[in-house]
Amino acid sequence: MAIVLNRPLQVVAGLAPESLAELVDTALDGNGPAVLPIAPGTPPARVRALVEAMRPHSVRTPEGTENLGDGVAVSADTALVIATSGSTGTPKGVELGADALRHSARASVERMGARTGEAWLCVLPTAHVSGLQVGLRARALGTTALYREFDAVEVLELAARHRPHVSLVPTQLRRLLALSGDLSAFRTVLLGGAAADPGLLIAARAAGARVITTYGMSETCGGCVYDGLPLADVSVEVDDEGLVRLGGPVLFNGYRLRPDLTALHLEGSGDRIRFRTGDLGALDAGGSLRVRGRVDDVINTGGHKVVAGEVAELLTRLDSVAEAAVVGRPDPEWGERVSAVVVPSDPGAPPALTELRDWVGRHLPRYAAPREVEVRSSLPLLASGKPDLRALITPSAPD
Repeated sequence: MAIVLNRPLQVVAGLAPESLAELVDTALDGNGPAVLPIAPGTPPARVRALVEAMRPHSVRTPEGTENLGDGVAVSADTALVIATSGSTGTPKGVELGADALRHSARASVERMGARTGEAWLCVLPTAHVSGLQVGLRARALGTTALYREFDAVEVLELAARHRPHVSLVPTQLRRLLALSGDLSAFRTVLLGGAAADPGLLIAARAAGARVITTYGMSETCGGCVYDGLPLADVSVEVDDEGLVRLGGPVLFNGYRLRPDLTALHLEGSGDRIRFRTGDLGALDAGGSLRVRGRVDDVINTGGHKVVAGEVAELLTRLDSVAEAAVVGRPDPEWGERVSAVVVPSDPGAPPALTELRDWVGRHLPRYAAPREVEVRSSLPLLASGKPDLRALITPSAPD
């Protein structure tokens, strides 16, 4: 049976998180248009580009609502459309159904063991699914999230006062640890957005934090695999190409106005629909998922393929490395050279290239070892909290 396209779409730009949350609630209940949130501070040119690509019926800003004349409806079930550039930089609209969002929120709080009345703190961008999900989890338990811009000092003060559940990216958790050796005031720390190095997890748990690592994306309503294991009714498979495939009631409806892209990533039918991710993974004997890295981050160096995320995860195990990212930079001899960009634990004693090469060479084939190292005080991040790998392909200018 054909899907009926009869629900208007509204772009919501520049509203406070609390106001956006109210509009999302209305969309979930079916009493208002589907919502496509855009973060405050987004450049006007970017807003215009998204409006042109997503074809909404209206744009809502703090100044009011502008009705547009050529909007294209979404399916009746779609409550949210999340704009994401993915790995290509081309804007995509991920259409999320109300039932999928509710299931995701319920399955999350059940796995966490969260209870009605417990506080929730949101310090992630609410234009991204990770931030929106904090509000939806709170809603699932009849409470309202507390929204703040991330400031490590204030977050620790709020934790002491409210004992909240919180979602963080690794950089935020690292900054909290730098200020305090006691993170026990947080009921749960859901850690996602980027791979977390084992040393960070060990340090956070030693500081009293109950950390749960999460894996997911906009297409799965956010995190759907917790500590390697899928949430209720979610399926995880790794196909013959090593790509992670996800299934279950948390899957998105499709890409906005891109049936070609939808058909490329959503395979099967009925209960056997699977989302073919762009991530490489492996399942252990107990069914726990280990994400190796993105397939489009594979570096081809001298005819050998190197999974950049796998090398970066190894580097962060070194005591001398606080953060690391690995990219392929153009090389006239090798095609691409494996390049490590690191933030040292001690700025006065950065790791040497020989140390990094020897360490990687103990765990992976020698061709995977970095051929150069660039030391930075911090890694550039996307709004989602993930390292901006495209920005790292070009070396930074020397001081």
